[in-house]
Amino acid sequence: MTALDPIDHLDDDLDADIRRFVAETSAAYAAGGPFERLSFPEQRQLAEIVRTPWRQGGPIMARTETLVVDTPHGPVKVRLHDPSPRAPKPAMVYLHGGGWTLFSLDTHDRVMREYAAAANVVVVGIDYSLSPEAKFPVALEQVEAVIAWLRGIAADYRIDADHIAIGGDSAGACLSFATALKLRDQGEGGLIKALLAIYPVFDTRVSDEAARRYGGARYMLSAAELRGFWSNYLGTPADADNPLARPMLADLAGLPPTCLTIAECDILAEQGRAMADRLRAAGVEVRSDVYAGATHSFLEAVSIAPIARKAIDDGAAWLRDTLA
Repeated sequence: MTALDPIDHLDDDLDADIRRFVAETSAAYAAGGPFERLSFPEQRQLAEIVRTPWRQGGPIMARTETLVVDTPHGPVKVRLHDPSPRAPKPAMVYLHGGGWTLFSLDTHDRVMREYAAAANVVVVGIDYSLSPEAKFPVALEQVEAVIAWLRGIAADYRIDADHIAIGGDSAGACLSFATALKLRDQGEGGLIKALLAIYPVFDTRVSDEAARRYGGARYMLSAAELRGFWSNYLGTPADADNPLARPMLADLAGLPPTCLTIAECDILAEQGRAMADRLRAAGVEVRSDVYAGATHSFLEAVSIAPIARKAIDDGAAWLRDTLA
């Protein structure tokens, strides 16, 4: 989310189309001034501008509706993308990334529409409250409230309430896991039938090797940014030991079938691989795909990058099969 590092060579491990995506987004951020010197509202405004070209185009929905849902932490905007008139159909609750600090339903609108069309599911995006203004567990409790609301209105929106998935990218993947864990612990684990985690963050810790190799801005998410995002999200030191904030610490038994979409050239790739191993050891059905040459946020490059198209199609096919 910052300008490219001042290095004197190109990284040959990146897919060529993803390298273009990184270069163009980094240049757009740099044109807005030093990102870290902006206030959080200014950072969010710039992020919306930078991401605008990448959310244009894509599938046309049979119906898109934006609603407001009351939660224990105030009203939350929710956007439903229904790809076809066939009813009823499964739904996927989608939680956008951005380090719990940036982005919105708008920045991720195309990604949500792509999954809706490819999987033939109603995608329900949640514009949860952002950090540091809203610390853990505010966003988690908002998501939980929206899911309860969704069950009540499902029939009115052509949704099969018995076939609901949850998913998201980066911080949204973390929130998806936390939601599934919380529902399981409340005896409602059967409500979520599938869990899609895209370049997920699960832990505050990264290895020295991951930070050295992929922790620069040339790979979209730097080690410094990751530390800042965790600092924004966690309210107290004790939160760092809470499995609902940091799912790598959780007991994973009883979670629904899970698909992990991992970008090879991502500081978080090791966390995705480690979580896949832990899920299998806990007896959870797991699919784990690593996309060579891809960076963090690479799905947003779907308009120019076949590897992003493949990753979306792979995840959508898994959703169709799992929710069938």
